[in-house]
Amino acid sequence: MIPALDEEANLEALLPALVGRAGIECIVADGGSADRSVEVARASGARVVVAPRGRARQMNAGAASATGEILLFLHADTLLPEGFDALVRSALARPGVALGAFRLGICAHGIAFRLIELAVALRSRFLGRPYGDQAIFVRAEAFRETGGFPDLPILEDLAFVLRLRARGRVAIAPARVSTSARRWLSGGVWRTTLRNQGAVWAWRVGVSPERIAAWYHGCRTAGKVAAVTCGPGSPDSSSPSSPSLRGDAV
Repeated sequence: MIPALDEEANLEALLPALVGRAGIECIVADGGSADRSVEVARASGARVVVAPRGRARQMNAGAASATGEILLFLHADTLLPEGFDALVRSALARPGVALGAFRLGICAHGIAFRLIELAVALRSRFLGRPYGDQAIFVRAEAFRETGGFPDLPILEDLAFVLRLRARGRVAIAPARVSTSARRWLSGGVWRTTLRNQGAVWAWRVGVSPERIAAWYHGCRTAGKVAAVTCGPGSPDSSSPSSPSLRGDAV
């Protein structure tokens, strides 16, 4: 399941590695892109679902159209590791596991990015709180029984993880996704990190998601950074593949 909004360049890099793989159903949930995202997705052979804008709404719409027993939610600027489908099935087969995700790898050089990866690894392992950029995966049955992603303008991934964590453990697969560094490059590494943490803490103390979203997006630097794709030679990319599980759906 790939939520997309004006992700033409990233989809062109991502989809060829996913579409047509045995046992993989690739679904792009578009939220009203103004670029060629829909055209690129359809031309690749991916199924396109048009949904109201908003990552939670788009992912829920994509999940509703999926036929697989496992759902994997992948950001358009993130690549999956080789053999991701076997890793997903293995993780979900462990007793007591309710959902899972991958370790985070950021496609950029520099100690700051390695520290962020380490912090994410510790948070995921000891707090059981992976975020959406780690390619969250879950059994379709559990996803539907818990109502999918809550319809929030921000932090829908955290709210979903906490909801599923009440049903069982969180498994972190022993491989990394490779995600673009564009948000850190656009807003500044430490400013972006502090803004992310500020949004989480505001939510935890009861600030409404609408207010957090207005503040969060207001703090973002105007303008877009060009799409940054990861390949086998990128920093910390562990042989990235492309998104989606069919029989299972990405």
